[in-house]
Amino acid sequence: MRNFSKQLLRLAEEYPHKKILNLLQTGQEDIHLTYQELVRGAGQYTAVLSEKQIEPGEVVILILQQGVDLFFSYYGTVLNGSVPSIMPFLTEKLLPEKYRKDLVSLIEITRPSAIITYREFAVELEAIQSENPFIKTVIYVEEVPHIAEEKKVIFRGLQQNEQNVALLQHSSGTTGLQKGVALSHQAVFNQLDGYTQNLQIDTQDVIVSWLPLYHDMGLIACFLMPILYNIPLVIMSPFDWVRAPYRLFQAITQYHGTLCWLPNFAYNFCAQKIRPSDLESVDLTSLRAVINCSEPMRYASHQLFLERFKPYGLRDSAIATCYAMAENVFAITQDGIAKPVTYDEINQDLFQKDKLAQKALDGQRSVVMVSAGKPLENTQVKIVDTLGNELPERHLGEIVLQSTCMLSGYYHREESTEKAMLDGWFKTGDLGYLADGELYISGRKKDLIIVGGKNVYPQDIESVVNEIEGVHPGRNVAFGVFNEDRGTEEVVVIAELETGYEEQSRAIGDQIRRQVTQSTAVALRRVYLVNSFWLIKTSSGKIARTANKEKYLAELEQA
Repeated sequence: MRNFSKQLLRLAEEYPHKKILNLLQTGQEDIHLTYQELVRGAGQYTAVLSEKQIEPGEVVILILQQGVDLFFSYYGTVLNGSVPSIMPFLTEKLLPEKYRKDLVSLIEITRPSAIITYREFAVELEAIQSENPFIKTVIYVEEVPHIAEEKKVIFRGLQQNEQNVALLQHSSGTTGLQKGVALSHQAVFNQLDGYTQNLQIDTQDVIVSWLPLYHDMGLIACFLMPILYNIPLVIMSPFDWVRAPYRLFQAITQYHGTLCWLPNFAYNFCAQKIRPSDLESVDLTSLRAVINCSEPMRYASHQLFLERFKPYGLRDSAIATCYAMAENVFAITQDGIAKPVTYDEINQDLFQKDKLAQKALDGQRSVVMVSAGKPLENTQVKIVDTLGNELPERHLGEIVLQSTCMLSGYYHREESTEKAMLDGWFKTGDLGYLADGELYISGRKKDLIIVGGKNVYPQDIESVVNEIEGVHPGRNVAFGVFNEDRGTEEVVVIAELETGYEEQSRAIGDQIRRQVTQSTAVALRRVYLVNSFWLIKTSSGKIARTANKEKYLAELEQA
């Protein structure tokens, strides 16, 4: 029988003094945790949870910044046999009112027995606790060492069955983190067994990450996998990274990092924002894979990233891709490890009008699609039409999957679980096509804009807008607004201006219109330029398309 606790304690016994977790902190020395130190720190939380009568199988919500307290409390919850669930920490990027509303909603659905956080939230959380009697306790990290002192630690997590729920990770959306994806120990091990094999993991590998742990890419690929599979991890806070992205490359250099996962916007962000003076002595020759995942992947982003960092030792072969989702634990497909990433240049007009991904001929309007690779060995993927019928290769449709890594269900959301299934296959809600067995993703089904019979993917438009000088990379959103007179949708773009470009807003707006029309054959109804903090993001840091559309329409009515 395999479970997280047995795996962690086995490694701690075999490699007690191995530095498995290295935390980078701005302005402070790096913290190095051995397996022995990780288990000892986690044991403090296990003792407190037991003292507070938090039982195995009960949910514990963690609201903590990315640091030692989060690492210890997560594995302390695991060792208690309880179910950890990380909630994003409130930052300046999240609207406080929306964040609190989402938190209350999550608590009401998840019904946690405990919340672990900082004392600064005491008043607010005690009020929430008084309204939700199922919350047995709120544990404040400042008090844990004192409470845990001299308590005998019993690791009840050792008794967990493979089919027991091991963790909850939440699918983010415009209405907050409301779908808790319940994953069993067996599902996670099935994923990680297959994924480490696909990645060709060996004893030389070192994972370097800034990704938040409340998102599946950060939690699974850059926290659970390295700790449970004996791969050294170098990790920093996402807030430290966004303020100083060059620190990621300095960390790769210092620790000889070999694997790194990035969302697509980070390729552009790093290429455009890091100054040459911050890259002195940087050496990226140790990197064997920089894996693009969690957002629509762009050929132009890969080329920009390579051009910028090749002088520092980055190899073409290091570019890799992955398609993943929380409901499958993490990875569904992977490319760029055993071979270079495949790119597919297709006829854009046929793709938009007829949902066919045919190779483009000379002189035809085209778009370069990025392969997400072939499915992992324990995963099957097919493309279906709106009636659920399987489509042949190069036909666009919804991606559905089967695997041994599937979620046990959406926690306390049985109806949502049933709606997500199609005759034993999970409906991803993503659109894509298969070609030569490889998967290509075009976007979310719900985000599709239909203009005059053409299928328009907002991500394509946003990718064009990202390249325009004066627009903050990654901070624009495109959506459709239905025009009653014309009987079809029209496209709106909201773009955040970079500081110092306010006086050029009219010229930038005109440039956005021209570039989008030339690149996508879509005429914009309106370009709406905004300043910092206007755009609404989901708790996982992605642009909240529906919420921004609603905000835009509300302002339009008031104008």
